[in-house]
Amino acid sequence: MHPDETADDLPTRITEDRLWRDDGWTARVIKNPDDDGWAVEMLKDGESEPALVGPWTMGRDKKNPKPLDPSAFNTLVKTASEVLRRHEQQLHATLHKRVTVSTDTGRIEVRLDIVPDEYEPYAHLSAFDEFGDEIARVRVRPDFKLNAKSAGAWIADEYSRPGG
Repeated sequence: MHPDETADDLPTRITEDRLWRDDGWTARVIKNPDDDGWAVEMLKDGESEPALVGPWTMGRDKKNPKPLDPSAFNTLVKTASEVLRRHEQQLHATLHKRVTVSTDTGRIEVRLDIVPDEYEPYAHLSAFDEFGDEIARVRVRPDFKLNAKSAGAWIADEYSRPGG
């Protein structure tokens, strides 16, 4: 989508040889910047960067790209959606960590939830009992290293703010 365009400006469905737009996705066949062949990029509506760029098959004349078709477009949508899903899962795993520690009073789950603020990122360190009730929460630096040892030390220190 061009920066000056809004979703309302876009036609709902396009089915051309080198451009398909449908179901919130745009597939565009482009010259492959890395070689003489062709590539296809998948762009989710509203995004400025493609979710997927990959090689595209040459047509029968060995010069022009193979035209897009419904089957290829559906496969590209599925693949690009999976790429986005994996990226979201990886980001979530980076921002939210959990460790369970066994104590004399039972198992305690310690969570580190990073808030990736552009100017002042921070994190919350929290503890939950076996019933899922929160028993402590403190604000910590976003680079706090959560592991079994640091969680155990925090619990042993009666949930005082680490390093503070």
